[in-house]
Amino acid sequence: MDHYLDIELRPDPEFPSYQLLAALYSKLHRALAAQDSTTIGVSFPDFDSKVPHLGARLRLHGGLGVLSTLLASDWLAGMRDHVVLTQPASVPDNAKHRRVGRVQVKSSPERMRRRLMRRQNVDEQVARQRIPDEAARLTHLPFIQLRSASSGQTFRLFIEHGPIQPAAVAGDFNAYGLSQGATIPWF
Repeated sequence: MDHYLDIELRPDPEFPSYQLLAALYSKLHRALAAQDSTTIGVSFPDFDSKVPHLGARLRLHGGLGVLSTLLASDWLAGMRDHVVLTQPASVPDNAKHRRVGRVQVKSSPERMRRRLMRRQNVDEQVARQRIPDEAARLTHLPFIQLRSASSGQTFRLFIEHGPIQPAAVAGDFNAYGLSQGATIPWF
């Protein structure tokens, strides 16, 4: 992770920034999945956990070769009018590190009950006893609203920026550019 590039959303009177970010992130996800890339990580330098908001800038992290290959694939087709793209640059020497990962929240007791009924062949009454309404967990993490390519369903991809760490942790990234263990440079 010695290079990075920034993609900043331009203000648009017709589309709010969260909608443009969702479209951009969907395109990135498809590009990373098509390349089967496990070496490109993402971060959101302008995120605000108090609001919660991811900001209007997406930063891609990786080696110069993989970032250049991604840029050459023209995955930004259709979004170029909405973004300002920088060229890959070296990560500053004084950069800290942090993990950026997905958090899956079990927020719907009804969905958990249906799954229990399907998997363990129990009736609705038993499912309600095992999974009360109080089992719902909520989060205040920022998210991106995406549509699953396989099922067509929309879902919220909750994104957590972990604590700052002094040293890098190596590892793989998924097709969303997120990792449960690996860190990205933070500056």
